[in-house]
Amino acid sequence: MAPDLYETPARKLDKFIFDALQPDSTFLRQAGQAIDTICEFLKRNCFADRPPPRIKVLKVVKGGSLGKGTSLKSSSDADLVVFLSCFKGYDDQETNRAGIIKEIERMLEKCQQQRHFEVFIEQSRWPNPRVLSFMMSSKTLNESIEFDVLPAYNALSSGAKPSSQVYEELIQSCSRGGEFSTCFTELQRDFVVDRRTKVKSLIRLVKYWYKQHIRPYKEYLGKGESLPPQYALELLSVYAWEQGSRDRAFDMAEGFRTVLELIRQYKQLCVYWTINYNFADEVLGGFLHHQLQKARPIILDPADPTGIVGEGSRWDLVAQEAECCCHQQCCMDLYGVPVQPWDVSVSTASP
Repeated sequence: MAPDLYETPARKLDKFIFDALQPDSTFLRQAGQAIDTICEFLKRNCFADRPPPRIKVLKVVKGGSLGKGTSLKSSSDADLVVFLSCFKGYDDQETNRAGIIKEIERMLEKCQQQRHFEVFIEQSRWPNPRVLSFMMSSKTLNESIEFDVLPAYNALSSGAKPSSQVYEELIQSCSRGGEFSTCFTELQRDFVVDRRTKVKSLIRLVKYWYKQHIRPYKEYLGKGESLPPQYALELLSVYAWEQGSRDRAFDMAEGFRTVLELIRQYKQLCVYWTINYNFADEVLGGFLHHQLQKARPIILDPADPTGIVGEGSRWDLVAQEAECCCHQQCCMDLYGVPVQPWDVSVSTASP
């Protein structure tokens, strides 16, 4: 049975994270070996029996919670973004990704017969799927691992900080916000990987709260409605620490309470970063100004300026649960007094 966050005293949150949420080193080692197995398959086997000109796997980037170092005990996922030579631009990715996914699925089923692992592939209901999802189990794994494999155009070919031209091409090609965010997986991953260990612990705590207390709201969603993605709350966790503390040994309850407070004020929320893109370029700057004029809440993906994370989602349901959480033991001090959040603005200063 999952441990109850709401009955955990605020002063014990660090212990709660260490005991109940943080995966042990054995599992992380096994998971790393499983990821390496799939990466090797993608690089060596995927298109090996195709006629020339052969498709080359340029690189495989590990994302998801295991790639970022924020995985939860007994619940780990790995996003593997496969950058391919056949994609010469964003349009190629959109047009040809379904065929690539079908080929990866075919080779995966063939390959598992020759190796010591099993995969259970989830069939997509979309005609042009963005992702191949499967669960992997093996003799050496204590738990199964969920994989999402996403084919992508290698927009960051140099591997360095993207130029304004990269983003200008993205803006011109993108019909839906975040449509090509997979191309910027390395930047999304590094945004979290580079954080201090305790910030990652805060992200784990927020993710656990999301899993236990937000996902059940799915049953209340109408047709076409969605909950904000977990990624939105990860970004809010980073923002809360950056703006409210920056202390490597911060109080966990205060950090958690600050994230909840930001969620409660979602109607005023406008958060963005300028570490990968900024307002200096005329085209990009004009686009960013346009993005920031949209309806709140706004949480701009720090890697992809077209992506307002959680746009159009049922933030009201998350805010409702955040309000409830503020009155639980995890947000109360030793004397039953509510833990106070850090002084954090709900809106990043305008340029």
